[in-house]
Amino acid sequence: MTKVLDDVIEKVRSLPEDRQAYIAEVLEQIVANDSDLFVVPDDHRAAVLEGLGQAERGEFATDEEMAALWKKCGL
Repeated sequence: MTKVLDDVIEKVRSLPEDRQAYIAEVLEQIVANDSDLFVVPDDHRAAVLEGLGQAERGEFATDEEMAALWKKCGL
């Protein structure tokens, strides 16, 4: 295992279980494709592009919306 991969895995261990599960799913997909490049699913790509478009237009969450999100997440 490369040092970079080892370091990343150590960081992943400190994340909440739901984030670890998502990362494991992505890694499983990469490994399943063996030597093929990982292809970002269309729905993920669409969500990222939508977010980038919103950022370019200056459409950001308000402080109140962010506070509500953090509260919902227990933070």
